Amino acid sequence: MWGSWRARDSWSWGSAGRCCAPLGSPWDLRKAFDYLAYPELDFKIRSGPSATAMTGYRVRLAEMVESVRIIEQALDGFARGSLHRRRSQVRAATPLRAADLDGVAEFTTSKLVTEGYRVGPGEAYYAIESPRGELGCFVLADGSAKPARVHFRDPSFVNLQAFRDMSIGGYVADMIASLGMLDPILGGVDR
Repeated sequence: MWGSWRARDSWSWGSAGRCCAPLGSPWDLRKAFDYLAYPELDFKIRSGPSATAMTGYRVRLAEMVESVRIIEQALDGFARGSLHRRRSQVRAATPLRAADLDGVAEFTTSKLVTEGYRVGPGEAYYAIESPRGELGCFVLADGSAKPARVHFRDPSFVNLQAFRDMSIGGYVADMIASLGMLDPILGGVDR
């Protein structure tokens, strides 16, 4: 299906997750970087031995089964209360909490709402595993109430860049299956 396409080619284009799984590369951000409740859940990273449409289809079906297992474990964890405690350990995203506002004048509170919260200069990148690969957000702060730069790394855009090279050496009929395996969201590509 993908001609001479290999996992190292996907990595060189910046693809991850869905593009690499049928090629035998078991890379998943949920296992590589422990975030949210994924370290507490038991699931496998599915990958295949070759770059064919059938392998990609089988990997996709196996991922669906693993997704159901993850949901069942999460629901069980919520019922026991173990995952709920983990959520309470995460700091709230908004600075407007009652503890932060004790003794603060009403004027100052309204300024926080209208002008925003000032973050010190710096940058941050955070990524999660989406069904199409790595979905990331980069924020550059300059000390003002608004970020200097915000960029979203959409996996559809990254994966679609590799479509031409992916098709070299394959059949014209396989291009439809290749594009289907990439599963691009055109809104993410357009952004």
